[in-house]
Amino acid sequence: MTSSNNYSEFIRSRHSARAYLPDQVPAEVIKQVLIDAQSAPSNSNTQPWDVHVVSGEKLRELSDALISEFNENGINPDFTLDYGEGVHPSRSIELAKKMYGILGIAREDKEGRTEFVRENLRFFGAPHAALLYIPPMGDRIRAAFDQGTYTENFLLSLRAHGYYGTPLGMISLMAPTTREFLGIDEEQKMVVAIAFGKADEDSPVFNVEPGRADLSETVTLHGIDLDI
Repeated sequence: MTSSNNYSEFIRSRHSARAYLPDQVPAEVIKQVLIDAQSAPSNSNTQPWDVHVVSGEKLRELSDALISEFNENGINPDFTLDYGEGVHPSRSIELAKKMYGILGIAREDKEGRTEFVRENLRFFGAPHAALLYIPPMGDRIRAAFDQGTYTENFLLSLRAHGYYGTPLGMISLMAPTTREFLGIDEEQKMVVAIAFGKADEDSPVFNVEPGRADLSETVTLHGIDLDI
């Protein structure tokens, strides 16, 4: 049995690598990751995830299609791209500052920043990607939550097998292009994609520490005496 300390260390070892080597993940490992992800909880066991794993030349072709569409027409998301106001967008901005700073991309270098956005569309060089869609279930909020539990299982299983995964919200901003490329019904909506493979640990972006909010910022306690 894994100790609580070891499990905590394992959980925290998961992060978004954002740089990958071209080495293929063995097919049997991918299958086991999919089996592990499938054990995720969902509302009333509805399991509302439709997963498309794309690899090799097919992934390169998809990447080319995404970049072409992005260069010509920009983004076209299924869901609103709005972080609201206050602390949530500020956390995103802080991460961007760290990332661009490490890469030496100046604030005024718009093309440099746009090129880094394109790296998302290249799946950060990963040899594989899983594109996750949800079906038309009400307002899709519950389905999106369930897809989140699936995604976390997928990412943790990758780490357990020695690999990394990076959730890519940017791919979801190009959802119609992915559906057309893969022949998916337009009623299937995308929340996230996951680039995955063996991380390039020599890349300057591999160890970017995004930071996490203090518990006191995100947790309110009721009926429990706990110092957070």
